[in-house]
Amino acid sequence: MSTYDECREELTKVGAAYELCSSTVNGFKLLDFVNRPANLVEIASNLSRYRDRTCMVFGERRISYAELVNDISVVATCLQNNYEVSNGDRIAILASNNPEWVISFWAIVTCGAVCTALNGWWKADEIVFALRDSDTKILIADGACFKHIADRLNDLPGLQAVFLLEGHNRDQLLGDLRVHCYESLMRPSVTVPSPATVSEDEVAIIIYTSGTTGRPKGAVITHHAWITGLMNMAFATEVAMTMYPEIDSRPGPVIVLCTLPFFHVAGAHGLVLGAVAGGATLIMPQGRFDPATAMSLIEQERVTRWSAVPTMIWRLCTDENVGRYDLSSVKDIGYGGSPSSIRHQELARETFPGLKAITNAYGLTESGSVVSMITGAEFEERPDSVGHPFPTAEILVVDHAGTPQPSGAVGEIWVKGPFLMRSYWQQPDETRRAIKDSWLQTGDIGYVDQEGFLYVTDREKDIIIRGGENISSAETENRILEHPDVSEAAVIGVKHLELGEEVKAVICLNDGVDTSADEIRQWVGKKLASFKVPALVEFRHSPLPRNALGKILKNELRDS
Repeated sequence: MSTYDECREELTKVGAAYELCSSTVNGFKLLDFVNRPANLVEIASNLSRYRDRTCMVFGERRISYAELVNDISVVATCLQNNYEVSNGDRIAILASNNPEWVISFWAIVTCGAVCTALNGWWKADEIVFALRDSDTKILIADGACFKHIADRLNDLPGLQAVFLLEGHNRDQLLGDLRVHCYESLMRPSVTVPSPATVSEDEVAIIIYTSGTTGRPKGAVITHHAWITGLMNMAFATEVAMTMYPEIDSRPGPVIVLCTLPFFHVAGAHGLVLGAVAGGATLIMPQGRFDPATAMSLIEQERVTRWSAVPTMIWRLCTDENVGRYDLSSVKDIGYGGSPSSIRHQELARETFPGLKAITNAYGLTESGSVVSMITGAEFEERPDSVGHPFPTAEILVVDHAGTPQPSGAVGEIWVKGPFLMRSYWQQPDETRRAIKDSWLQTGDIGYVDQEGFLYVTDREKDIIIRGGENISSAETENRILEHPDVSEAAVIGVKHLELGEEVKAVICLNDGVDTSADEIRQWVGKKLASFKVPALVEFRHSPLPRNALGKILKNELRDS
């Protein structure tokens, strides 16, 4: 068996598929791949090589790669001819996972436009904020998501058109001439415009992420960034296949169960981009995650790969009906979104008899994709590690003063590479706080051991990760503080066996009032997505603990 270092040296040497070079990104010299595609348009043009394969399965629908390629061309042509979409225009997708999400993304980037990925679980205020913030020109939405803003279109004068996917009703199409059926984008045009000319430094996608200051921030990710991330993943896969050939014992294309939301970076980059670019078959459950539905699809479609947040895997593995389904086709499982416990990993091995490998990875929205990965025997030996950084990823662990730390020393993790976001959309101050001299200051705490394995041990950012969803404590706190009965509020994450973390609010009320936990939850839920609503509410009669600068000491609240 080859070692990781041997594989890396062989695959990145001069003339090899992943040969490394130095390139300039945002004025900084970074490690990069020599043989990278020019842009995502080039990748889209190569999808026809998979034409006879099944690309997507969604309910009764089965869509081939040939049909995908045709649909991408038709939608892109319509956007260019009928709506004058051109380079840099923002087109938002607000929907649950479905085939049109995939078609729309590839059509958008083929036009040279920017896909704005909006969280399908947001409420009206959150959606309207992001559409205004991104200055979106066109919105593609499903009926369930669109209903939140159906009566708010007057608040969006810059929105030129809305295309509704299946799930809308007739009433949603009336009253505003900007609203159309998605099918109107699917009408072939006589005139086919020339393919867009897109530089690798142009923006491909904006993904909104929870910020420590409250409102979501749009992470701006270029074609170059996502292509580098794609090649990093391809490199890691080739290393894994070389080191552990038993993992690649299955014939035919990879069949992926798609339970990660496409509007998150893991789903967008790993599935909508990565899996499709690799010719995989995407199996899409309908609606919210349900263990029984997932197991039925695994059995029927002979799913070979499942990447999911630990909460989903835990729910499936502990479901009372787990023994009724044939889950032997699953060969590898990937964890992401939040850390997985040893018990989670043991359950996965017990539940999937054909499992060849478990993979863990590390990344965040601002990194554009994952930056390190571990699998096979290395994962068995180091189940709490997130692996080796990818070839184009540089990792630095620093103390509070920004001084680099030696191997084994714990500090904040900084990441550098051409895969990083360029900036936060129209937020230069926030960008400068996040990226310093080309280093992304992740806010995660960890260390690198003497063999080069990365470990993430804690978070410095005031972010809660609940079932893979990033939640801004500040955003929920700000909503609670708007309640007329509340004088102080702090929102923290507390450990939860299934979800990883649950949202807890610690509240002080104004004198002489009596407000219930249910009323606080209802108050938050009127404005924010349900996953941001505190499941636990604790009322205190004494002021919340603060430091000399007046900042609430959340560590004391967590420890109490």
